[in-house]
Amino acid sequence: MGRFRWAVLGCVSLLFTCTLSIAQDNFREELNLGTQAFREAKYDDAIRHFQSAASLRPQNGLAHLYLATAYAQQYIPGVESPENLNLGNAAISEYQKVLEINPKSQDSLKGVAYLYLQMKKFEDAKSSFHKAIDLDPSDPETYYSIGVIDWTQAYTPRMKLREKLALKPDEPLPIDAPGCWALRDANEADIKEGMEVLAKALELRPDYDDAMAYMNLLYRERAEIQCNDSESRASDLAKADHWVDLTMGTKKKKIDAAKSNNSATPQ
Repeated sequence: MGRFRWAVLGCVSLLFTCTLSIAQDNFREELNLGTQAFREAKYDDAIRHFQSAASLRPQNGLAHLYLATAYAQQYIPGVESPENLNLGNAAISEYQKVLEINPKSQDSLKGVAYLYLQMKKFEDAKSSFHKAIDLDPSDPETYYSIGVIDWTQAYTPRMKLREKLALKPDEPLPIDAPGCWALRDANEADIKEGMEVLAKALELRPDYDDAMAYMNLLYRERAEIQCNDSESRASDLAKADHWVDLTMGTKKKKIDAAKSNNSATPQ
């Protein structure tokens, strides 16, 4: 009887090992098929395979990351249809599953942040970007992304005030405009933060011309809230022009360097 019991246990153990091996093989196959479909831009097929892989190994972060990326690839920014929003939210959900498994997944944090940014959920996006900075404070693009959001948040209410005052496109906001102080209260913190994060991005990447361009834009936003202070407004506009010059000069250097490298490459 004892021998029979051990034989049964041995068969059960062998069956479990075989089942586990088959499941692992199926997981790898689904992951590979999904990757192949993604490369061929067959995103529905990729999603189906990645879903299968994630169901086979729910605690495998890679499967959820690939699935999130496939959903995000199909999300179209600015389209408010339920189907499109479902894709964006599904991508965020899968990225968050990765973060539950691995809280230090930079790809997932940035994936969530960029989706929130595209959905115009700016505070949620900034929160995710700040978490990404906490994990990796050496990435200039993360600081730049926050700066872009800060400018967007300042630009929108200013344009609403300009529309309310019926100003022409080339007409500056009067320094004594009604509503200027309320606009200052609304925008000052975002402008300050935007300048700080862009300065950090430029510290990390001195030739970051996109960051220079947004620094110019933020100085112009700050000029518009220098209520009843024409001297400060003129100073901000001069600094904005300086950043325009830096941006153009940096772009030119990059173009010249690229031309030089191309001419030096043997044909």
